[in-house]
Amino acid sequence: MFKQILVPVDGSELSIAAVKRAVKFAKEAKAQITFYHAQPAFVPPLLAGEGVIMDAGAQQMFAESREKEAKHLLKTATDHADAEGVKHNDVTDIHDAPWQGIIEAAKKNSCDLIFMSSHGRRGVASLLLGSETQKVLTHCKIPVLVFRES
Repeated sequence: MFKQILVPVDGSELSIAAVKRAVKFAKEAKAQITFYHAQPAFVPPLLAGEGVIMDAGAQQMFAESREKEAKHLLKTATDHADAEGVKHNDVTDIHDAPWQGIIEAAKKNSCDLIFMSSHGRRGVASLLLGSETQKVLTHCKIPVLVFRES
């Protein structure tokens, strides 16, 4: 039924659990996975007053740190897929709105399903969906499977 599944990863515990379950789901469906991570854009600190000095290399240091984190998160996900023999690729980009990045990555990679956790790093209200998940559900035109640990 599903051939290409997009699985967003953000490093949260629930995201990692969703990766593990998505890999099993893909194996059962004989589908491939595209793991996706939306890297945050650099936002300079908003400080007012005289004497504020920003390190000229701050943006570069942030970019390097962001890229290192993305590689680590995606490697963790791809290791799970490798262990189960599931074909995969990984994609990352810089996006202010992760939900938009998720939808764009699904389109670019011809995904026919998005398999994502109900919550991410931005906090958990136990009975409500996370805001990024809610936005993907609202705006996406392909099926979205929302994983929630019981």
